[in-house]
Amino acid sequence: MNESQLRKELENRLEKPGRIFTYDRQKESLRIENEETGKGIDVALSGIVAKWHVQKEKAIDEVVYYVEEAIEVMGKEQRVAGSERKVYPVIRSTSFPTESEDGITLMTDEHTAETRIYYALDLGNTYRLLDEDLIKKDGLDPKEIREMARFNVRSLPADMKKDTVAGNDFFFLNTNDGYDASRILNEKFLQEKADQIEGDMAVAVPHQDVLIIADIRNETGYDILAQMTMGFFADGNVPITALSFIYENGKLDPIFILGKNRKKDQ
Repeated sequence: MNESQLRKELENRLEKPGRIFTYDRQKESLRIENEETGKGIDVALSGIVAKWHVQKEKAIDEVVYYVEEAIEVMGKEQRVAGSERKVYPVIRSTSFPTESEDGITLMTDEHTAETRIYYALDLGNTYRLLDEDLIKKDGLDPKEIREMARFNVRSLPADMKKDTVAGNDFFFLNTNDGYDASRILNEKFLQEKADQIEGDMAVAVPHQDVLIIADIRNETGYDILAQMTMGFFADGNVPITALSFIYENGKLDPIFILGKNRKKDQ
């Protein structure tokens, strides 16, 4: 399957009265928009084609599901007031847009050189990224919403599965609740893991639905982590970064892993 074939397949499966499809040849993306409201969602086709070669129809099914959910949510008015316990921080790449499609600045905070923090209102099967205008419209304090979001993510379960490869331990969090990567913001959780680590502690958030913590005890461990992170990054619905981080003294430093060498991203 190529981009053209995928475009036709998505248009056939997502076609409904009142919907407009616009193809951007330069960006290789398809926009699905509600004709009445002008609101819609852009879908990057190249990444889905790559996933299709591995997952086949499952890759398309996932896109159709998320687009339908997102468009349905766009047609409803969301309120943060009264739903503060449903606000969570979400991790995204620094290349992720900081404005909504309507040109409204999203609520963000700096995190690392590779990642940025956004804030989302959980809507069940999907979510809405928050902007300060929406927060203030509800008469809420953006600072308090940020604090509540951090509290909420600390309340999420953080049970990890363990795998040992070549003398190195790898721990995986993959609940698929949409906030697996967000657990990287739970400082207490990270410190508790750090206290159990015997070698170097590395952390990775290749996409939003996985958090990897590694106890690296030899050089081979870094190579394994690099391959593992790249695999998850290529397979994720919302990729974040293929780089890993060294966790030391409560700080996360991005590292490049090249064969037997590793360097901090300065």
